[in-house]
Amino acid sequence: MSSPTGPASGLPVRMPRPRQPGRHRRPEPVAAPEGAPALVLAVPGTPSTATRSLAEEVVSIARSELPGLDARIGYVDGDDAEYPRLQSVLAHAAQERTARYEQAVAAGADVAAPEGPVAVVVPLLAGPDSALLRSIRQAVMDSRAAAELTDVLGPHPLLAEALHVRLSEAGLARADRARLFTVATAADGIILASVGGTEAVQAAGITGMLLAARLAVPVMAAALDEEGSIAATAEQLRSSGSAQLALAPYLIGPEIEPELLEAAAKEAGCPAAEALGAYPAIGKLVLSKYTTALGIAPQPTSAPVR
Repeated sequence: MSSPTGPASGLPVRMPRPRQPGRHRRPEPVAAPEGAPALVLAVPGTPSTATRSLAEEVVSIARSELPGLDARIGYVDGDDAEYPRLQSVLAHAAQERTARYEQAVAAGADVAAPEGPVAVVVPLLAGPDSALLRSIRQAVMDSRAAAELTDVLGPHPLLAEALHVRLSEAGLARADRARLFTVATAADGIILASVGGTEAVQAAGITGMLLAARLAVPVMAAALDEEGSIAATAEQLRSSGSAQLALAPYLIGPEIEPELLEAAAKEAGCPAAEALGAYPAIGKLVLSKYTTALGIAPQPTSAPVR
């Protein structure tokens, strides 16, 4: 039986664990600020069930990193039936914020009028693509909502990590950086395939240098949407001594038709890894763009040492 001052003698007492001191203590969990703008993932390409599954997984990763996050998905080429258009998602978010404010005022609450962006739009793109970004920007303007549009996800070390993992999953690269074992099919030259023209190739090249450092093999970027670019890059790698090539898509997935990747691999005469897809780093980078835009505590996005 317990006394007014605590449990009776002889009963176990559960004491709170002391907070770990020093710089190695575990950080306090960060949650989305109350009333924070929505994170709207702008998904390019033709909507499909596979695209929706990928986008939902990316959003789920972002939510797990920042509890309380209001994350939504808008399709650049959506139909507003099965796949909500980006401009419709933004307009709806603005209407919801206005309705909450009006309800609070009607209830007699002393609340300030909402200010700042109603949403932060993050393009689901690894690299720059002027045509797709122009479509996303137009959708934001058409929504007439106060929304902020971020940059694309790359270049970033986490994308180099994701590319490495996709190559290793396809048996085209060693899974570890130390190379403690061999893979018979490991490529000795990587073609980093991007879309978006010259600007995209240049941006992919930055991540390519990080990937080359991880794999200790040459990596060259090429444009999937420029005729002859993939074949010319493959020839350049072979002429410099690479005999076993692999194609690594510097793409999330929805921004390109799968047939184009298959044709590029055939053109280069080499196997290809899968697109980046919903690799965990993609969700973390999406969230990082959001938190940076709002100036709130960023989540850790450094690539782990392997």
